[in-house]
Amino acid sequence: MLIGEYIHILDDKKRISLPSKFRSELGKKIVLTRGLDNCVFVFSLSNWKKISEKLSELSIGQSDSRGFSRFTFSGAVEIDVDSAGRILIPDFLKDFAELKNKVVLAGVLNRVEIWNEKSWSEYKSRIEKEADTLAEKLGEIGMI
Repeated sequence: MLIGEYIHILDDKKRISLPSKFRSELGKKIVLTRGLDNCVFVFSLSNWKKISEKLSELSIGQSDSRGFSRFTFSGAVEIDVDSAGRILIPDFLKDFAELKNKVVLAGVLNRVEIWNEKSWSEYKSRIEKEADTLAEKLGEIGMI
């Protein structure tokens, strides 16, 4: 399980070091793609395959399904984790998530999210204020 929040530096070569706890979960080859809320999603190959299988079941007749599949798959790249535990962030993903010098890596169960530090701080502040309401909605549908 991927959990926790870490602040790391995006170096001049557009590389970041993955926290050691994440490295063991993710493996040596990972998939990066555009994420929701303007972050980058990072998946292990095995989790990426599971997600791909689920998304492949969506109807291509539905505009929303096509759009989400395009958003997800056209923005995906396989990346090798180097011997120092670093990954290279492609320019288009760096630009998409507006990644600057400091980035936040957040573990979210089956994925890691890479955020612009300021965007993460603003998002986290907003979502912390809404936590009770979110919990109530999840309780209504039997999730918690």
